[in-house]
Amino acid sequence: MDFEIPAEITAYLAELDDFIEREIKPLERENDNIRFFDHRREWARTDFERGGLPRHEWEALLAEMRRRADRAGHWRFALPREFGGKDGSNLAMAIIREHLAAKGLGLHNDLQNESSIVANLPIVLMFRDFGTPEQKQKFIPGILDGSINIAFGLTEPEHGSDATWMETRGVRDGDGWRISGSKIWNTGLHVATHDLVFARTSGRDGGAKGITCFIVPVKSDGFKIEEFLWTFNMPTDHPRISLKDVYVPADAILGDPEDGLAVAQHFVHENRIRQAASSLGAAQYCINEAVRYANERKPFGRALATNQAIQWPLVELHTEAEMVRNLIYKTAWQMDQMSKPEVAIRLSDKVSMCNYRANRLVCEAADRAMQVHGGIGYSRHKPFEHIYRHHRRYRITEGAEEIQIRRVAQVLFGFGSRARTSE
Repeated sequence: MDFEIPAEITAYLAELDDFIEREIKPLERENDNIRFFDHRREWARTDFERGGLPRHEWEALLAEMRRRADRAGHWRFALPREFGGKDGSNLAMAIIREHLAAKGLGLHNDLQNESSIVANLPIVLMFRDFGTPEQKQKFIPGILDGSINIAFGLTEPEHGSDATWMETRGVRDGDGWRISGSKIWNTGLHVATHDLVFARTSGRDGGAKGITCFIVPVKSDGFKIEEFLWTFNMPTDHPRISLKDVYVPADAILGDPEDGLAVAQHFVHENRIRQAASSLGAAQYCINEAVRYANERKPFGRALATNQAIQWPLVELHTEAEMVRNLIYKTAWQMDQMSKPEVAIRLSDKVSMCNYRANRLVCEAADRAMQVHGGIGYSRHKPFEHIYRHHRRYRITEGAEEIQIRRVAQVLFGFGSRARTSE
């Protein structure tokens, strides 16, 4: 087995670093934009008088970063060439996401917004693989040029990890549909033009079939944002919504009307492996910063790093990071050798391992970095509290760690319809 990072990926990391220094860092420093990343970050980003939403200036800065990255040919890297991308592999995306997160806070890769010079863009691929020709022609160019923004409405107030029990309903009304129900954590609706709303249209509660993905314009009558939920890491763009007899035409369905969950799960493994890589990168940043500080700080006349109480916890974290890194790289490489259906059958447990271990690791690394830094580590003048508060969410979202562990257990113990013996 060859454990070397492919030369073309290494070269691309250098190209990204050069782009960041030439285009992104100067933008980050002008007009006091650094306020969005230093100790003022939460207050600079959050419009507390407007329900805790992101400030317009903050989102405008992110949009300018994306424009520059797109102009330079980086933003669409993971997309197929037909959409202006570079056919970026899962391995390349994992390495890139780790690399960018390991640089720490910055405009090049904002953890909280999942906004990066190298984007993910899963909804483009959903429309490519499930959309009608008319839907592809309308939505894909709009998503890429920013004229269309699409949110994702799957989770409900009473149903989180198991969406098959959703209470939102879609019923026939002539040639179209009427949708009623509620959704929560419907991220990005404050700027969205459309929402992918998943509703049960047939079948039984708890059944995988009979759930439909509707493309709903957010300005539809009966579509209402009830509140934006304030979170551990602010600002918030995570609302709870209600739908009351919202009408959509027959052509507002994405994919098979009976199998909307296939749309929802279409990009789940790619999302999870890339998010795990970001958590790994942020964890390594925390470890590196703690080591650096321990070598520099000299209480009682000698460096903190000479104390085993400082060394050993960081050695444990560094070792864990190396193990997780190798599992992420291997799993991402394996994903590149398989079709999506094969990945779901043969690798979903490995993706889950990567995800839940990386998410735990970054929380532990951020906490340890705070401890090593002492009082200043607890302050907002260091980024560790921000990293912890952001990445703590991923032990719940993208599939809670209990769900990830359950998937590994299904394979290990032979439970579930897709369980298999480990190879």
